[in-house]
Amino acid sequence: MQVCLHLGAHRCATTSFQEYLRQNATDLAKQGIGFWGPRRTRNGLLHGVLPTPAVGRVEAHAKRARGRIRMNLHQSRARGVKTLVISDENLIGSTRTNLRLGGLYSGVGERMARYAEAFDGQLNTVALNIRSLESYWASALTYAVVRGHRVPSAQQVQNLATSRRSWRDVISDIACAMPGVTIKVLPFETFGGRPEVQLSVLSGQEAPRSYARVRLNSSMRLEDMRAHLMDSAAGALPKGEGRWRPFDETQCAMMRENYADDLMWLAGGAEGLAQLVQ
Repeated sequence: MQVCLHLGAHRCATTSFQEYLRQNATDLAKQGIGFWGPRRTRNGLLHGVLPTPAVGRVEAHAKRARGRIRMNLHQSRARGVKTLVISDENLIGSTRTNLRLGGLYSGVGERMARYAEAFDGQLNTVALNIRSLESYWASALTYAVVRGHRVPSAQQVQNLATSRRSWRDVISDIACAMPGVTIKVLPFETFGGRPEVQLSVLSGQEAPRSYARVRLNSSMRLEDMRAHLMDSAAGALPKGEGRWRPFDETQCAMMRENYADDLMWLAGGAEGLAQLVQ
């Protein structure tokens, strides 16, 4: 059984991809394609992989997690699953942590090393979606503010724009943590609205088109944000309508250049660490 760990990232149409897989689960099962999404991975399946303040030794919790994962993988094989797609963007971190630290997934290396150990060598492929940095951070900020995060100050926005950590660093950390696992990088600009194409790339099979245009968790527009937020928070947003664009043209140009460098590095072979999927 081929096991693919789809990591997202956040704000890269990952929830829409998971909904597409969920809605087509019956048809995909006939093709030998299985799916584990957040409803399964966050419901105790992976508990203990990452250290928690739970009672008991960390090693004991990790050992039980390995056994639990092994048992579930065996059950999938017994049902005739040939390709298993495990998709959960929270495996690599959280949007809240990214904003607090001002960088992309700073702890991803340690996290993925623990997941690699938990799956005990049964992972074949890791899939990572990346997105142009100015649109990624704008979407992340919109998502966070709507959920109670403060509207960022000009200095906080500048810090995000000048952050030296890029997708290349995230990919390198994952590659170091999971040697021997194929890493496929799928740009949001190509695959964000095409979950059936993304699944075809990961499974090597023709994917169904049903529910392929479902969109979930898209960024709110400014007018919707003001209606959703309290007056004090809404007043901190800029005037106008449409998507919130917290970065100015200079900041956007910097981030676009960094993203272009990442794509060029990937197109050049990424030093053998990852594959850019076109």
